[in-house]
Amino acid sequence: MITTRIRNILHHVAVAALLLSGIAVLPAHAEDISSTVPQTWQMLDYLATDYAGAVKDGAVISASEYAEMREFTATARSRISALQPTAATPVLLAQADTLVASIDAKAAPAQVAMQAHALADALLQAYPVPTAPERAPDLARGATLYQNQCAACHGATGHGDGPAGLQLSPRPVNFTDQARADQRSALSLYEAISQGVEGTPMASYARQLSSDDRWALAYYVGSLAYTNEATTGADTWQHDTAARTQIADLKELSRARVAQLTPTLGAERARTIVGYLRAHPDVIQQQTLAGIPLARARLAASLAAYRAGAKTQATQLALSAYLDGVEPVEPQLNARDGALRAQLETAMGAYRTALSSSASVASVVKQADAVDGLLVRAQEVTTDAAGDAAAIFLGAFTILVREGLEALLVVVALLAFLRKAARPEALRYVHAGWMLALVAGGITWAIASYAISISGAGRELTEGLSSLFAAFVLLGVGLWMHQKSIGGRWQAYLKEKMAAALNRRSAWFLFGLAFISVYREVFESILFYAALWNDGQEVWLLGGIAAGAAVLGLIAWVLLRTSRRLPIGTFFSASSALIAVLAVVLTGKGVAALQEAGWVAVSVAPVPHIELLGIYPTWQSLLAQLTILALLAVGFVFNIRRGRQPSASATTAKEVLPDAE
Repeated sequence: MITTRIRNILHHVAVAALLLSGIAVLPAHAEDISSTVPQTWQMLDYLATDYAGAVKDGAVISASEYAEMREFTATARSRISALQPTAATPVLLAQADTLVASIDAKAAPAQVAMQAHALADALLQAYPVPTAPERAPDLARGATLYQNQCAACHGATGHGDGPAGLQLSPRPVNFTDQARADQRSALSLYEAISQGVEGTPMASYARQLSSDDRWALAYYVGSLAYTNEATTGADTWQHDTAARTQIADLKELSRARVAQLTPTLGAERARTIVGYLRAHPDVIQQQTLAGIPLARARLAASLAAYRAGAKTQATQLALSAYLDGVEPVEPQLNARDGALRAQLETAMGAYRTALSSSASVASVVKQADAVDGLLVRAQEVTTDAAGDAAAIFLGAFTILVREGLEALLVVVALLAFLRKAARPEALRYVHAGWMLALVAGGITWAIASYAISISGAGRELTEGLSSLFAAFVLLGVGLWMHQKSIGGRWQAYLKEKMAAALNRRSAWFLFGLAFISVYREVFESILFYAALWNDGQEVWLLGGIAAGAAVLGLIAWVLLRTSRRLPIGTFFSASSALIAVLAVVLTGKGVAALQEAGWVAVSVAPVPHIELLGIYPTWQSLLAQLTILALLAVGFVFNIRRGRQPSASATTAKEVLPDAE
């Protein structure tokens, strides 16, 4: 029957949603993350640097080097395809295929380097691994290690002319060669020291040296090509704001390359900054640029990069302006001026879309000026709100009520439904779902705080994808409950349910829906609270959380008592309407989160921003919600027409929860 097929589809959707939510909580296999990803990244980085020694002007100048480049590319693609799949896997494989094709076509070294670095960066974004030291490396220690471990091959001054190195093939790298050094980051050198370099005498030092020692050695080696800049760069670093915006912390410094910064800063300034910071990494920890000032600086750097023709870098800087500058202060901004925060999100999204769509420079400048004006207002608001007890209390309260209400409505609807169906034994599955979601939220907080430091993009992707899957599941549940509210079908349904044991698949469906609905809200809330906790008003923060929890508890009590008094037909009708509305709301929020992560473009629409209903002033989110509304309308009409058929009740007597037959 058609209804059975629909239930089967809903079952698979629920399972997929549950598995996806599990992916958001659990990391990929440790062996994939800890070994395959760093090795693959190093291979791509090495390829980006050494390809120039294999091909020039479309012709092979070294057959052995060219063969090695082709082998490295094929191996990198194979390793990426073997990793645990994620949403980014198709994009990664497409990038890998493009790189393979470019090398087969003997493309220009600059093109291959750009593609290899882009794939390497995308790999780290999809599979986060540590890419920076926990503290500023000790360059004095690095110098000592170099003389003890490396000088025999690479030479006392790094020119690749050590007595042992003269006997090796291929010859050791000349670390003072600026053209080569411009293509390498400190992370590149760290991975080479840690993993070794396949096909060369360079062996792994992972067992001989600690991680701190390897970082110290990498930074020291990375400074050898920039000895002059290391002594003259202090003034540039202190007074060149545009240069300072390029590198905000040790993570960015460890991944910074001169070639990457050249389109924005110019080669000389880029070498000055990189050379100085590699020789003095401790000064980066004195960097005070954060929050809205960081967002403004990244916005300015983005505009400069776009003017210089570096569209990709401009887009990355624009995304960083939001994720690294604005998102960390969203709790304070929400507490004082939620409308400004929403306006800023939309404007910054529209600016990123203009960059990626190759808009005219004049148009981009105009949009950047508008965004900067909003950032100035936001800076004033967040400065006033910092340390404000009332703002912290209000922010904590509104966050919990706003984020928790949607999840509460879903859980309450499930509990009320089971009580109406006289199935108290099924309640434990719903309770287990939302309780486990709270535990998973705590684990997420621990991971975010102590292990992988969840990025802004990772947060938005988790929220966006879980919202869309939850919306899809709720769409099916809403249509199913509406079907039961028509033509007395609920009577046959309850008669069957009270006579049969709870089906295991139905129970896990309830568990999965409760888990997904609660986890996505918990995930976002804990990240907000982590930001507010740093303001030094812990008592007021906890008070706001307690007040919000009390309000949610009161709402749950009222809803459950009200649902008990509703006639069963009215209950099914009201529940289907509520769940349908939630599906529309979560669709809007899911698309908005993907827009903030840079996955979906932003086209501004002339509609008001109503966050409670998930309505955002962008055509992408509105069209997604209209699609859900259209599906609901078609489904409701179909249910009503089928409800008028006398023979329908006989069929529905066998129906249970979605896919629980």
